[in-house]
Amino acid sequence: MEATNYLGSEKIGKLLAKFCIPCIASLIILISYFWGDGLLRLIGATDATISLAHDYGFIIYAMMPLAMTQNTLASIIRADGSPQYAMGAMIVGALINIVGDPLAIFVLDMGIKGAAWATILGQLVSFLLCAFYLTKSKTFRLRADSFRIDFGQIRQIMALGTSSLLTQLSIVVITVVNNILLVKYGAASVYGADIPLAAFVVIMKLFQIVLNIAIGIAAGAQPIVGYNFGAQKFDRVRELLKAVLKWTGIVGIVCMFLFEAFPGIFIRLFGSDGDLYMEFAVRCLRIYLLLILFTCVQKVCAIFLQSIGRAQAAAPLAILRDLLLIVFSIIVPVFFGVTGIFWAAPVADVCAMLITAVVMLRLWKELKAKAHTTFAAEGSIQQSRPGVIVTI
Repeated sequence: MEATNYLGSEKIGKLLAKFCIPCIASLIILISYFWGDGLLRLIGATDATISLAHDYGFIIYAMMPLAMTQNTLASIIRADGSPQYAMGAMIVGALINIVGDPLAIFVLDMGIKGAAWATILGQLVSFLLCAFYLTKSKTFRLRADSFRIDFGQIRQIMALGTSSLLTQLSIVVITVVNNILLVKYGAASVYGADIPLAAFVVIMKLFQIVLNIAIGIAAGAQPIVGYNFGAQKFDRVRELLKAVLKWTGIVGIVCMFLFEAFPGIFIRLFGSDGDLYMEFAVRCLRIYLLLILFTCVQKVCAIFLQSIGRAQAAAPLAILRDLLLIVFSIIVPVFFGVTGIFWAAPVADVCAMLITAVVMLRLWKELKAKAHTTFAAEGSIQQSRPGVIVTI
């Protein structure tokens, strides 16, 4: 296993250029600014929310290139053997955002724009900390030729990163589709369009927090899994899979219990807007996050497959649940109205988990067979060869 080459100076250095992060982010900025309110309307903004979305989004877009580059740098720093530094840089940015939001909104009276400014300030500080790391990296040094594009390596990177890309992209697609459906079916209900939209935003925030914890567990195990798989230590790979699933399961079970037992507390963390809103938000939180355990386990399994180089299996598994969710989100509300959009989530979770279980059981048997084969090869007595044996 060529661990040194994987973390070599040229390969990590070229990652910065090969992802073309600033170019992609700049394209997003251009589309967002020129399309403007039309884009916001397309993804579900209503008359009551369009001005807030406009004020917040147009500030956030400005930091897009640095924010996306910072995420890439954090991954490179972890691969360079400094996960604590990467975590510290991200925590500092998050704390600035957390402290800056109420300060800008309430003390400086900047409203929603203040929240946006606090967010991009945190992102900027995280970026600067990650960029500073490049001056003292362990296994690579940046040179001018580090930024030459190698399309062969781009294809390899894209193949292994596809499942993570699709996981994040699918969340965006789900949000857009559900926003449109919530406006349509919400307007035909007693709740109107704005209450379902507001409740969905809160529920998705909670969903993403829990999902990111699970993804963090799997992503943290990725280098260890990849190293042991490359070294053909298949018993260790199986133990890592068990550990990842165990801790993901603990997180999922605890969150499921809290969401079902105390939904009102979580809703009020984001504010409350009348009894009708609370009634709808509490009920739909319990429905949508009913089987979040399955969601977490299913996503973690996709990342695990990515860790051992099974990109062809990881990519479809990463978006399986989300594709099913989109389909059920369109079908179920036809019969059950606006709350049917939320019931689509547990239905999709069950279907995706069943398919994922079949794939992972096959993988488990395969790893077990490889472990026995490797052990037999290592433990067998090799045939004697002619020659002189010197004993001391």
